[in-house]
Amino acid sequence: MSENSGSDTVFGKIIRREIPADIVYEDNLCLAFRDVNPQAPVHVLVIPKEPIAKLSDTESKNHALLGHLLLTVKRVAEQLGLANGYRVVINTGEEGGQTVYHLHLHILGGRPMQWPPG
Repeated sequence: MSENSGSDTVFGKIIRREIPADIVYEDNLCLAFRDVNPQAPVHVLVIPKEPIAKLSDTESKNHALLGHLLLTVKRVAEQLGLANGYRVVINTGEEGGQTVYHLHLHILGGRPMQWPPG
């Protein structure tokens, strides 16, 4: 499969436990783990176990999963003590800065965020 397929990316390999990761949360729909190249003191990725390449590939049938991912972000942020706030980022496509083509949500926290972001 190609890197753009969503299932055989580094994230697919993490889901299948072929590559180790510092997992902070898991349920039947998603997985959250610390980013190996953190951009903030707290940088966690939340990924669906379903291989969706990017946000622009989602459809109305994915609405429950997308809601679950956002609620998981909230749960993980609370678990990590980000009571003072955090940023959630979804990079989509090449111009959006996406480098791994498996949908993922970045949780960034532990420091004040700047605006504009990029």
